[in-house]
Amino acid sequence: MRILVVNVNTTESMTEAIANSARSIAASGTEIVGLTPRFGAESCEGNLESYLAAVGVMDVVTRYAEPYDAVIQAGYGEHGREGLQEILEVPVVDITEAAASTALYLGYRFSVVTTLDRTVPLIEDRLKLAGLDSRCASVRASGLGVLELEAEPDRAVHAIVEQSQRAVEDDYAEVICLGCGGMAGLEAAVSAATSVPVVDGVRAAVVIAEGLVRQGLSTSKIRTYARPRAKRLTGWPLPD
Repeated sequence: MRILVVNVNTTESMTEAIANSARSIAASGTEIVGLTPRFGAESCEGNLESYLAAVGVMDVVTRYAEPYDAVIQAGYGEHGREGLQEILEVPVVDITEAAASTALYLGYRFSVVTTLDRTVPLIEDRLKLAGLDSRCASVRASGLGVLELEAEPDRAVHAIVEQSQRAVEDDYAEVICLGCGGMAGLEAAVSAATSVPVVDGVRAAVVIAEGLVRQGLSTSKIRTYARPRAKRLTGWPLPD
C-alpha cells in the first residue's frame, strides 16, 4: 500500500517531519510518500494561503506519476479536500477531520490546540462542515506561528501544554487534538501534563486511510464528489 502525505505549505523540512510521523504509525507494508507543493506559502496561516495551498496540493498530487492507494492532506483547517475527492478515485483523508473523528472514540468532548489565533475560525469552519463541531469544546491558539514550532521547540511545547491544560480545566475537554501537522511528536508531553488522550492528526489519518484501503472503500462518486464535468478549464492543468 502506498499513501501520499501532502504538506500544504512549501517548507520541505516540515514535509519530511510530517512524513516521518506518518511512517512511525504506518503498518508494515505501507509506504509513505511525502509531497510538497510547487508553489504557495512557506506556512499556511490564513485564508489566502489556504486557498493557494488547495490548488498547490491538487497540482502536486496530479503530477505524481506512480500508483498510490490513498492521499492524506496534512493541513489543519485548510481548504481543498473536496477538490481532491472529485478528481481522485482513491480515499482522501484530511488531518483535521481525522483527529476530531478519532477523538470521538476517546471522550465526549475534545479541544483543538493550534498555532495562531487567526487560524481558529478556519478550523472551526472545517469542523462544522464535517459535522464534528457539536463535540468540540474549544479551539485554542498557542500564539506560535507554524514555522516557530520547528525553530523554537521548547517554547512550542510550553505554549501548547499551557493551552491544553486550560482546555481541560476551563473548557472541560476530555481529549486534545494537536491542531497543526507540525505538532507531531508532542503527544507524550501534552498527555503527561493533562492526563487526557492526545490525538495527532497525521497519525490518525494514516490509520484511517489504511483502514479504508483494506476495506476496499473510497469516496462516493454519485453526487457531491462526482468527477468534474467535461469542460474546458482555462490554465488547468498548470504548466510546467
